[in-house]
Amino acid sequence: MVRKRALAVLLIAPLFLFFAPAAEEPPSSGSSGMLGNVVNFVILAGALLVVLRKPIRDLLDKRTRDIEIMIVEAQEARRDALAKLEEAQKRAALLDDEIARIRQDAQVQGLREKERIRALGEKEVERIRIFAEQEIDLLLKAGIQELKNYTAELAAALAETRLQQRITQEDHAGLIDKSIERLAERHEIPDSR
Repeated sequence: MVRKRALAVLLIAPLFLFFAPAAEEPPSSGSSGMLGNVVNFVILAGALLVVLRKPIRDLLDKRTRDIEIMIVEAQEARRDALAKLEEAQKRAALLDDEIARIRQDAQVQGLREKERIRALGEKEVERIRIFAEQEIDLLLKAGIQELKNYTAELAAALAETRLQQRITQEDHAGLIDKSIERLAERHEIPDSR
C-alpha cells in the first residue's frame, strides 16, 4: 500500500515540474502564471491528500479512540471518587456517632469510678477512725494501769515511810514473831504415829 502511494507520488511529480516556472524566465505578471501556481497547488494538495489520507485518517481515528477511552476512564474514576466520597462521608457520620457514644460511656464510667473511689475513701476513713478509737482506748487503759501502778507504788512507799516512823524496833520484832507463829499454826505438820 505504501509502495503504491510512493509510486503515485513519483508519477505525479513531473507534472509539478511542468507547471513550475523556469528559473530563467522572468516572472510573468499575467493570469497564466497565477493559474499555473493554483493548478500546481491543487495537484500537490490532491496528491498529498491521496497519499496521506489513510495515515491521517488512521491517526485521527486512533486519537479519537484514545480520547474516548480517556473520557470513559475519567467518568469511571469520577464515579469511583464520588462513591469513595460518599463512603467517607458515611464513615465520618458513623465516627461522629461513635465518638459521641464513647464520650458518653467515658463520662458514665468516670462517674462510676468517682463514686467507687468516694465509697472506698469513706470506708478507709471509717477504718482509720475505728483504729484510732481502739488505739486511744488501749492508750487510755495503759495510762490508767500505769497510773494505778504508780499510785500503788506511791501508797506503798508512803505506808512504808509511815510504818517506819510509827513502828519501833521492838514493835518490828514483835510483828515478825507473830507472823512466824501464824505461819507455824497454818503449816503445822500433823503427827504421824
